[in-house]
Parts: sequence; structure tokens; C-alpha cells
Amino acid sequence: MNKYRYSNPYLIGALLGVVLLASFYTMGRGLGASSPIARITAVSLDTVASDHTRGNAYLKRYFRSDRAVLNDWLVFLVLGAALGGLFSAAMANRIKGEIGRGPSITAVPRLLLAFGGGAFSGFAARLARGCTSGQALTGASELALGAWIFMLCIFAGAYATAYFFRKEWL
Repeated sequence: MNKYRYSNPYLIGALLGVVLLASFYTMGRGLGASSPIARITAVSLDTVASDHTRGNAYLKRYFRSDRAVLNDWLVFLVLGAALGGLFSAAMANRIKGEIGRGPSITAVPRLLLAFGGGAFSGFAARLARGCTSGQALTGASELALGAWIFMLCIFAGAYATAYFFRKEWL
């Protein structure tokens, strides 16, 4: 038996659907990851520059007197997903200290592209008032036309962009 085998994507997709259904049933809303990241960012910035953070029009809404910033169930969901992914990788012996890259790109540009793309995606998610998981999973499960259009655009954009970056991986 191959110890590096990945999970069945159909099984994982079905389990994700069950988690989404349980989220609607227990919490009254779907899943998403951009709001918890914004909350964690607000707390992190507050430790460094509290006056600026609490004076910022966007970030100050997270600081209320009746509850802590990180007291939100989606924060624990995102942390649990990250820790669960790390635990799963450790159990399958897939944790490696390497930077995944193609032969025609060095480590520094690869890291800059990865972090830059992640920061840009995170900013865009908050600008759009939601992330891809919230839009695709929650919106599509509610049969929202905008969510289906969004998913088609994401796939089309990914394929179009891949054409320009493929030389970095080949």
C-alpha cells in the first residue's frame, strides 16, 4: 500500500457538502475564509499599531466592547482546517522542507510570486466582501446565479493565466 496516497476527491467533496449543510443547520450561514483572516490581521495589527488599527475605518468595526475580535466560529474553522491539513500531511509523511517550483525559476522569485499572489487574492476577497470558498461553496449551494458565473470566471481566468506562467513550471 502506498503511504503517500491522497484521499479520494469525491469522498472529500461529499464530506465538504455535509460540513456545509451542518454549517447552515447549526450556524444559519455558510462557510468562508476571508472574514477570519481579516479578524486575525486586525488583531495582529492592533498589537503593533493599536491607534492606527482602531482608527482605520475598515478595521475598527472588528473591535467591539461586547466581544473579542477572535470570538467568531469561522476563526476556529479556519484554524482547524489549517491544523487539520498539517496533521493530515504529517500522518501521511508528506511534510517536506522544499519550495515547489519549476526548473526555470529560482526560489526567491517563486516565493515572491506565491506571497504576492496570496496577498493580492486576500485583498481582492475582502474588497469583494467574500472569498472564493464563500462565494463558490455557499453561493452555489444557495443556487445564486452570481456564484455560478463567478466559478466559471475563476476557471476561465485560471486557464488564461496559466498560459502566461507555464514557462516557469516546464
